[in-house]
Amino acid sequence: MKAQNNETSLPYQEIPDYPETYTAGAVVARMIDGLGFRFYWATEGLIDTDLAYQPSEDSRSTYQTIEHIYALSNTILNAALRKENQIFNTSDLDYKTLRSRTLINLKTAADILRETSDLTNHNLKFSNREMPFWFNINGPISDAIWHSGQIASFRRASGNPINSNLSFFTGKINN
Repeated sequence: MKAQNNETSLPYQEIPDYPETYTAGAVVARMIDGLGFRFYWATEGLIDTDLAYQPSEDSRSTYQTIEHIYALSNTILNAALRKENQIFNTSDLDYKTLRSRTLINLKTAADILRETSDLTNHNLKFSNREMPFWFNINGPISDAIWHSGQIASFRRASGNPINSNLSFFTGKINN
């Protein structure tokens, strides 16, 4: 678990400008952009103490929560790409790589979906079943937003609160 340095080249330091028109894809992309912004700042500047923080013995640590969000970001991306989900191993990925790949997955998915007017071909695909895109909204996307909030709470509890100059309403950094 290596600590993360500030990486300004990663997406979602701020939320991109909103589209001029409302489409199903643009709305979902904006939800993913909000997730990306929250995940970026919840995980920005974490140190080893933060990554190891675990509120109880039977809960995930911050690092394990980041691994879980990475897995969710793969599911979100695969739906955007119209690909089947695969089980993969994250044990060889360090914190910096997990964070970077998660943010890139989210940005790639949002960019694809932003240009999509019909989501019916972007179903969640698993080896033995396919689920309508609706389940991506109440499943992986909502779950990743939930867990990003947990990371923000965990880091506060471990003594490293999130940047107080953020506006989650606008998706920008307040000056």
